[in-house]
Amino acid sequence: MHRIFKIAGQSFDAVQAFKLRTIFCLLSVALGIAAITVIVAATEGAYKKAFDMVERFGPDALLVISGSEEARAVGQRDKTLTLDDVRALQEALSGAYLIAPMTSIGDVTVSYRNQKYQTRVIGSSSDYSNAWSWPVVEGSDISPEDVKALRNVGLIGTHLALELFGEIEPVGKHILVNSIPVEIVGVLASRGTTPTGSNLDDRLIMPISTVMKKMQNEAKYISAIKLRFVDQSRINGYEEEVKSFLRQRHRVPKGEPDDFRVISPKEIIKFLVALTGSLVVFLGVVGVISLIVAGFVLANLFLLSVKERTKEIGIRRSVGARRRDILMQFLGEAVIITTLGGMAGFVLGFLTAQLLTRVAEFPMHFSWKAFTLGLLLSWLIGIAFGMQPAARAANLKPIEAIRG
Repeated sequence: MHRIFKIAGQSFDAVQAFKLRTIFCLLSVALGIAAITVIVAATEGAYKKAFDMVERFGPDALLVISGSEEARAVGQRDKTLTLDDVRALQEALSGAYLIAPMTSIGDVTVSYRNQKYQTRVIGSSSDYSNAWSWPVVEGSDISPEDVKALRNVGLIGTHLALELFGEIEPVGKHILVNSIPVEIVGVLASRGTTPTGSNLDDRLIMPISTVMKKMQNEAKYISAIKLRFVDQSRINGYEEEVKSFLRQRHRVPKGEPDDFRVISPKEIIKFLVALTGSLVVFLGVVGVISLIVAGFVLANLFLLSVKERTKEIGIRRSVGARRRDILMQFLGEAVIITTLGGMAGFVLGFLTAQLLTRVAEFPMHFSWKAFTLGLLLSWLIGIAFGMQPAARAANLKPIEAIRG
């Protein structure tokens, strides 16, 4: 044990003595580990973001959107879902405890006093906040009576509230929505942005009857339907049931594409993973290349170090140092340097991830996995690429080494 501690101490002394070698090796390892750290953080961040979104979307929920890319390609209309579809689904799906119709209008001008802003207006039923697990934090929710009576009331998102009212309390105030006076009855909780950068808090929710009648001049077609089911373990079965039911109602011929699109929790996870995939692949290639380069830099600098320390090695061998001692010392130096490089790389990766989060709002999540993986990889580099120089140093013959 004493011998091991002595070899470790000699390794530390050598790391401090050969500062230039240490700095170059440390930096090369740090860059590779930083890239790997960002990859792990991005991957975990993507999955965490996906599961957070699924939680908000509802693991027991489906969203049916009017029209589809395939349907438009063959000349079918964009709006295909109707209020009659909603009523039919309510009667047919015994497993659904909530079915909320929605319609949407983009770039609507809203104003309060001298403040004007363009936002998205969404018309829905009184179940909107429950359908999206989106609580009303101030005021009250839209009521069934508001929908029946076509009342000019609305729920406002926090971003829109800030744009129109600033620090003024929005509940009870009246705004103009395309010249229609609308009373703000409640404020939705803040939701932030989507992975694509869309601000979820930039919206106004109104009764669907009001939006369709007074803003769209529409009596039939809607944009989407949100459904939530009692048994979330059967969500895949419910998805097929909804598809089959709507295809039959819309008389879509067999072999033809659906004239609607169904989004399920698994689609959200698939989308977010695909969204981060390109960055992960890019950083993965950069990380692997950086680690290989770091390994070669370490191996070459250590080989030069062996040549410079030939006499030292010869003297140590002549006074009783064994080959294994020399091998362990050089490997110890490599592992110490790469460990320091791994730690520096983790810090660099953390700072890079913070920059990506702030600039690109990219989801990042750090855990012990990123640090552990970085440390293990740094040790692997130290042992794998430090073995040849260490073996060459250990195999030097004492007399020839002293003469050299």
